[in-house]
Parts: sequence; structure tokens; C-alpha cells
Amino acid sequence: MRKPAMTALLAAAFAAATLLTPGAATAQGGGAGTAARVNGVAIPQSRVDLLVRQQVGRGAPDNAELRARVRDELISIEAVSQEAVRRGLEMTPDVQAQIEFARQQILAQAYISQALQKNPVGEATLKAEYDKIRSSLGDREYRVRHILVKSESDAKDLLAQITARKLTFEKAAADRSEDQGSRAQGGLLDWTSPANLVKPFADAMVKLKKGQTVAAPVQSPFGWHIIRLEDERPLTPPPFEEVRAQLAQRFQQQSIEKAIAEVRAKAKVE
Repeated sequence: MRKPAMTALLAAAFAAATLLTPGAATAQGGGAGTAARVNGVAIPQSRVDLLVRQQVGRGAPDNAELRARVRDELISIEAVSQEAVRRGLEMTPDVQAQIEFARQQILAQAYISQALQKNPVGEATLKAEYDKIRSSLGDREYRVRHILVKSESDAKDLLAQITARKLTFEKAAADRSEDQGSRAQGGLLDWTSPANLVKPFADAMVKLKKGQTVAAPVQSPFGWHIIRLEDERPLTPPPFEEVRAQLAQRFQQQSIEKAIAEVRAKAKVE
């Protein structure tokens, strides 16, 4: 049985946001610094550049087509936002609340970005983490079937029926297992290493031979398991370069959580 998944990180609440305030650019802006004018209000080229950088950061190519599309979108936004101001929509409570919230998101993102720049993750740190994870996974991976039930008595009863060939393992798993993720496959789990499983389950699994079922049910925090080893093979972990980006993202998320926690610790919340 797999360990519980990691909870959603606080960093997700601080996704990058861009606030384009109606009429933020003044009509006095001009020359090479102006991308377009809408009813006399200048759209600064820096705004186009900002959005282009965001798109490029998501994998889009920086070319004339992208810049033209961004410019066209900003023109539409400026025209519509000007009309919204003309109709007094910027003064409504809901819009005011949204503008303030967007401002807070931008400031929070700016703070987090600065914190990340001050604490870059070095190559040596990433490689050390890779080696640590690789070592913890071991050198073999396993494929097992299991049946999860709530009580020991139910587990013993099912195991006795399976052992006596009154019931197949697959049928018992499909009909009785509490594990919704594997019961439709007759209790079959994906290939995995012992490090990815809760310890009682992993300890019992690695002692089995191919095709063997445990002699007695195994208890874990999830309940009682009947386990059968389907197969095992050498574990070949992905090379460092293949997972480098994921490791870097993990450290980045940790830095974000730390930065948020430090600020919240100093805040007076009532």
C-alpha cells in the first residue's frame, strides 16, 4: 500500500498574476516606449515585453507572431477596461475587492521571487539529493497483488479461502478489497520499490518469492492486507539529468514554504 501523497504546497496559492489596471499608462508616454495608443492612452512597450517574457517562460517562442498577438490582446484589454471605467464599474465593491486581491497576489509573488533569488539551489545540492533518493529506493522493484480489508478476522477468512482454492485471489480482491484503486485489476499494483510503500507492507513483500502469498495477513495503518508477489526485477532509476528539473522544483517549493512561514510567524493574526 502506497504512502499518503504529499499535501498541496502553500506555494500553489501564489501563482504568478498580472494586473493590468485600466488606463494605467498615461497619454504622455510615447516614442519607442509605446506599443500602441487606445483613445489617447498609451500601452507601454514594457507591458508587451512583460507578457512576452511570461509566455516564453511557459515554452512559447519569442517571435514577431507572439509579440503581435500580445499587443493585440493588450489593445482589446485597454479598450474594454476603458469602457468599464466609463460605466463606473471600477467603483463597484466586487471589482474593488478583486483589484485589491490581485494587487496582494502580485506583491506576494514579488516577495517570493526575491526570496528564491536570494537562495538559489546549487548543482551539488541537487546531485546529493538525487544520490540520497536513489540509495533509498534500493536495487529492486516489485509488482504485487493485495487485498485490503478492515478487520483481521475478515483477512484470515479470505486468506483461508484463497489457500484452499475456494476463491481466487483476483476474485477476492475484486469483490472484497477496500482499495478502490486496485480492486478492478484484481488487486494488482504498479511496479514499485519498497521505499514507496508503508513499512509493514514492504517488509512482508520483500520476503516473498515469485507467486507466493503471505502466510498471515499483514497489518498497516490502512487495515489488513493479503499480499501476493507477482514478479520482481532490477530497479533502473532515471538518470540525474532526466529528473534534475523535478528536484530543482522540489527545493524551490521548500524555499517558498519557508519564506511564507517566516513571514506568517511575525504576523499578528486575530
